[in-house]
Amino acid sequence: MAETNSNGGFRAPLLRSLDGELEKGKGKNGRPKEPWKGEVVKSIVYAGLDAIVTSFSLISSISAGHLSSVDVLVLGFANLVADGISMGFGDYVSSSTEKDVAAKERTVTEWDVINQHRPQKEELLRHYQQLGMNDTDANTVVNIFAKYRDIMIDEKMAIQKGLLPPDQADKPWKSGLITFTAFIVFGCAPLLAFIVLIPFTKNDTYKFIGACVFSAVALALLGIAKAKIASQNYALSA
Repeated sequence: MAETNSNGGFRAPLLRSLDGELEKGKGKNGRPKEPWKGEVVKSIVYAGLDAIVTSFSLISSISAGHLSSVDVLVLGFANLVADGISMGFGDYVSSSTEKDVAAKERTVTEWDVINQHRPQKEELLRHYQQLGMNDTDANTVVNIFAKYRDIMIDEKMAIQKGLLPPDQADKPWKSGLITFTAFIVFGCAPLLAFIVLIPFTKNDTYKFIGACVFSAVALALLGIAKAKIASQNYALSA
């Protein structure tokens, strides 16, 4: 049966479920919990998922060749470390390049603001009007920004380029380290089966089945970690 809201209208079941999800993501005082930085979540989920799939596919190919558990572990960990370094360094280089591009874009935007001041103000004015501001408020905001060159440059970069100022961007080495760590941690899961099951069995087939189970569990834990970081539904994310 549909419920009514405070204004007398009906509340659909979907809206009630959405309200329930929002309540889960609130703190004790009712304020929504802040998620982690988007780039951190992106690096963890991307590296973790890639690591699990890469590690499991390597184990599958090695197991198909009927190599020993020692061979699986040696080749698996060697490949894991090599790929982890490659991904971490790749993330560092790409983040560093993005930061350099933002610095160059800021130089260009600064020149435009200084040498084409009026057209830049008009662009900002149109942008705020499109967002729903009335002419008076839009003019007030733009005229205030025009008094502070650095603020106006940053605002133009965010609106036109979708870029943060270089000094506000995440440190490239931090992104690389997060990617490397996530890759190693989650990539170890399929290999752990060959270590954990050593005291219990020598049958490589059972160990491979264990690697399948460990991989599935690692994927579920990665989904739960994503849900925890982004304040999402645990079961659905897993």
